[in-house]
Amino acid sequence: MSPVYQFRPLTEADMPMIRRWLTTPHVVEWWGDPDREFDLVHGDLHHAAMDQFVVAMDDRPFGYLQCYDPAAWPVEAFGAQPIGTRGIDQFIGEPDLIGCGHGSAFIRTYADRLLAAGAPRVLTDPNPDNRRAIRAYEKAGFIGERVIETPDGVALLMVRNQ
Repeated sequence: MSPVYQFRPLTEADMPMIRRWLTTPHVVEWWGDPDREFDLVHGDLHHAAMDQFVVAMDDRPFGYLQCYDPAAWPVEAFGAQPIGTRGIDQFIGEPDLIGCGHGSAFIRTYADRLLAAGAPRVLTDPNPDNRRAIRAYEKAGFIGERVIETPDGVALLMVRNQ
């Protein structure tokens, strides 16, 4: 039986857990400075163009997902995107759930929901050296489109279309 993933809106009460997750070595490796990232996540808590979620399985919180309107934070390297495109970023915060297939599964579940709700495209931009993330996105149906230069550095633009 496949796990059922819950996507619960992030709240102020979740911030200590998010801070803890951002300090784990496997998150720091790809997300960078925990204090900077915490300030960004916390700062976007009530931003109209950003939806943030705690990802849970069997009511156990284990990850973070953010879904945003790329038009609100334009990245020239993304190029023109269809109206309604959504961008996603996420991580698994609990180390014991890394490498178990949950990343690709919850990403697929969430992207399926976005596409079913009418989003024409979902995009993400992992670091090209982050092979684990790229494999998870591929398993979730994303296709690598091209290597781009973003304000955060080099990234692989990956897309999943309706």
